[in-house]
Amino acid sequence: MEHLIALASSPEAWASLLTLTVLEIVLGIDNIIFISIIAAKLPAKQQAKARTIGLMLALIMRIVLLMLIFWIAHLTAPLFSILGNEISWRDIILIGGGLFLLVKGTMEIHHTVEGAEGEQTVGLKQVTFGAVLAQIAILDIVFSLDSVITAVGMADERSIMVAAVIIAIGVMLFAAKPVSDFVNAHPTVKMLALSFLLLVGMALIADGFDVHIPRGYLYFAVAFSLGVECLNLWVKKKSDKKKK
Repeated sequence: MEHLIALASSPEAWASLLTLTVLEIVLGIDNIIFISIIAAKLPAKQQAKARTIGLMLALIMRIVLLMLIFWIAHLTAPLFSILGNEISWRDIILIGGGLFLLVKGTMEIHHTVEGAEGEQTVGLKQVTFGAVLAQIAILDIVFSLDSVITAVGMADERSIMVAAVIIAIGVMLFAAKPVSDFVNAHPTVKMLALSFLLLVGMALIADGFDVHIPRGYLYFAVAFSLGVECLNLWVKKKSDKKKK
C-alpha cells in the first residue's frame, strides 16, 4: 500500500504512465481497425458486441501477459537460426501474426474489389460470430505480445503497465464505434485501412527477423494518406451540395 502511495505522489511515475498510455493507444490503432473491418461482416446488431468482446479479450490478454513477465522474457531466447538470424518464440508469433495479416488483408481487399456480386456468394452468410471472435483473438495475441514487450521496455513498475493498458483499452472501446462507422461508410478509407494492415503485417514479419521498422514511419504514411482522403471526401461533399 505504501508503495502505491509513493508511486501516486511521484511525478516520474505519472510521466511514465502518460507516455506509456499514449504509446499503447497508438499501438492499438491497428487493433481497432482490424476489429472494425472483421466485425463489419456480422449483422448490424452483433457488430458492437463483437467489437466490445474483442477489445475486452485484448485487455485480458495484455494483463495476463504482464503478470507473466518472467515467462515473456524467456520468449526472446533463441531457438534456432535461419540465414544467420536467431529465431525465438516471440519471433515465431510475430512472423505468424504478420503472415495472417497479409493473407487476411489480401482476402479482404479482394472481397472489397469484387463488389456486391462477390458479397452475395462468399459474404455475410459464411461468417459466424464465433469465427469473427476467433480471428480477433488470434490477432489480439500478436498485438498484445508486441504491446506488452513495449510496456516492459518503457516502465519498471507492473502497476503502471497495467494502469496504462486499462486506460488505453478504455479509450479504444470509446473510439471503436466511430472508427468502425467511418471506415465502413467510406470504401476508399476502408481500402486505406486494409493497406495499413498489410503494412503492419510486413512490419511484424520484419520484426520477427530482427529487422525493426519504426512504427512512426508506418503511422505517418497512413496518417498522410488518410488526410489526403479526408480532403477528397470534403471536396466531394461540397460538390454534391452544389449539384443539389
